[in-house]
Amino acid sequence: MSMERTPLEALPDALPDGIDIEKYVIGTYYVGIPPMFDARDLAWAAAVEQSTGTWIPVPGETVEVRKRHIAKVIGIYEVPYHEYSLPKDLERREYIIQVAFPHENFGPQIPMLLSTVVGNISMGGRIKCLDLRFPKSWLKSFKGPKFGIKGLRKLTGVKDRPLLNNMIKPCVYPSAKMGAGLFYEAAAGGADIIKDDELLANPRFNSLAERVPLFMEAADRADAEKGEKTLYTANITDSVPQIFENAEKAQEWGANALMVNFLAVGYSVFQHICEDPSVKVPVLAHMDIAGALYESPITGMSSNLVIGKLPRICGSDITVFPAPYGKAPILKERYLGMAHEMVMPLLHIDQTAPMPSGGISQGMVEEVMNDLGPDIVIGSGGAIHAHPKGPRAGATAFRQAIDAKMKGIPVSQYATDHEELRVAMETYGSGKTGFEL
Repeated sequence: MSMERTPLEALPDALPDGIDIEKYVIGTYYVGIPPMFDARDLAWAAAVEQSTGTWIPVPGETVEVRKRHIAKVIGIYEVPYHEYSLPKDLERREYIIQVAFPHENFGPQIPMLLSTVVGNISMGGRIKCLDLRFPKSWLKSFKGPKFGIKGLRKLTGVKDRPLLNNMIKPCVYPSAKMGAGLFYEAAAGGADIIKDDELLANPRFNSLAERVPLFMEAADRADAEKGEKTLYTANITDSVPQIFENAEKAQEWGANALMVNFLAVGYSVFQHICEDPSVKVPVLAHMDIAGALYESPITGMSSNLVIGKLPRICGSDITVFPAPYGKAPILKERYLGMAHEMVMPLLHIDQTAPMPSGGISQGMVEEVMNDLGPDIVIGSGGAIHAHPKGPRAGATAFRQAIDAKMKGIPVSQYATDHEELRVAMETYGSGKTGFEL
């Protein structure tokens, strides 16, 4: 009796050195399974599930189809790496597994990428996508940020210090006129960028049509007073196709920057906004919803992918991300990892400006800059608008803290002869404003 053997090239298996990496996107995963399960069998099944097959062989899944389209497991690394025996009380075996997916299967786009590398296996228990390695042949189709850090500096005239962003608070308020007053005070106090809160986009009671002209008028008045340029990132988040009309109209009404709740609308919609030739202003990506994807340590996707790498290749000029000093529960290692993805060299893709945010006060400026350096946007809302002397003083206090750090003077020392900063330090201190989990 003859025994047919599947050609090795048609198996969901390969050596990492045995594939043409320009043809594959490589996913790195954490996987945890009961000790009686075979990790290789499960990894092979997942690779087939996410490429050519299903739970049972089908006639159309031929050797030729598999050779061209099957995903390949290229690494299974147990942690710790047991060699000669297993502990008798072992309840779970944990692995780092790498799978190479032929990018011909999904093309240079995010929706089908995620359907492939996360897809159905995201419902398979303890499995978390930690990273994706993109080859030049796939990444070349993405344009990346139009402005990035260098473009923002050119637009604002800020040469070397961090830019200061203010989120208007309250988040939602009843009239554009009210918001314009808060905008003017924060801008006159020294905010370089003022953005809508993610919770306010284009409601009937405070529409973009009303808000943008009033805010840009306030920006012009503040700019004339302080001798600096202020950007206003108008929140155009909406359903499709209204979001595209919002982008067009906001620019017509004078908006010199835009913002999008990128996960709420989806990566591809966000990419379309960023790459649209008619969008001639910087685009800010807001992080809301991100925690639903990354916060579990054993499922979902890593924060460095969700907030760091993917928005950057889509074209984000500024990405808001959670800061460990503020109100968000986030490990500093993960925070630094997200920023790392935004700024490190990535072929032709320009840098995204990292914008740490969420409960940041003036007393945290030293730590923020120690961690991330000066090529950032510092985001603050409450610490500006709740300043006892008003939002103008709140913004001024931030600028004073930034100036102190740039001059190498301790912020606490600088506060002794800078009234606005002294009041802010007395009010907020320099400790964490949020909570630990």
